[in-house]
Amino acid sequence: MILSLDNVNTNSSSGPNSFASKLLRYFPDVGVFVDNNLEPDAYLCFIETQKQKFDKPMYQRLDGIYFNTLHDYTLQNRNIKRTYEMAKGVVFQSRFNERLISHYFGIHDNSATIHNGADLITIEKTPPLALDRYENLWCCAASWRPHKRLNENIRYFLEHSGPNDGLMIAGLVPKEQKVKNNRIHYVGVLNQIQLYSLYKKSKYFIHLAWLDHCPNVVVDARACGCQIICTSAGGTVEIAGKNAVVVQEEEWDLKPVQLYNPPKLNFENKLSNTHESELDMLKVAKKYKKFIKG
Repeated sequence: MILSLDNVNTNSSSGPNSFASKLLRYFPDVGVFVDNNLEPDAYLCFIETQKQKFDKPMYQRLDGIYFNTLHDYTLQNRNIKRTYEMAKGVVFQSRFNERLISHYFGIHDNSATIHNGADLITIEKTPPLALDRYENLWCCAASWRPHKRLNENIRYFLEHSGPNDGLMIAGLVPKEQKVKNNRIHYVGVLNQIQLYSLYKKSKYFIHLAWLDHCPNVVVDARACGCQIICTSAGGTVEIAGKNAVVVQEEEWDLKPVQLYNPPKLNFENKLSNTHESELDMLKVAKKYKKFIKG
């Protein structure tokens, strides 16, 4: 199968582009080739396209849509919805996404939910971080927008960690959000290999984001052996693994919200996780091929 990718930039480290790079690595192993010099059998579009039509079937992979009341989310979603209506088929990255997008755009007549996977080959080859300062290392990583709830990650660590535990926070953190503590370290933006190395050394990965969709950092951290700490709201719980610590939140009614004003968590409310997801990117690539061929 020959595929052409639309709206993908492999030089970007954003979530969608990071996942696209994984697909490109594993697609040849399942008989899918991305070559812009060859006539494609189909197109795989990430989120939205600027094209008005395609000469072959186009399949859309959706991360999520906009619902923040502080912005004109209808305008922000307009071209995504247009792409959705053009698409021969749609891949949702979580069941949460499917419910959300179907609620706003209507039910698509050809869709599949395929969770993100991890590059197990590269993870296996990556050595853990050489750090023996702490009894248990905790970590978290994100583009630290308010709904990622860094403050709650830090509060959870301070309330639940042992006296000889440490926390490493990857990603750019504004100075005013930094909590000063000699067991908390802000390590800035790390590349993918550095993140794998950090994850493999860590016992826990905290991701208490509100209404997140299917964060690659959680899939990668879990594949590296971390126990995930997340919330019940959104799609993160679907990929966190059955041993995850899940903080229960009030169920969202899918109505637009002030996304950057997330509610404070009650850490005493916890759930057992019943969700399971595929970690192996090779198997994820096979699912994409099967859906597009089907």
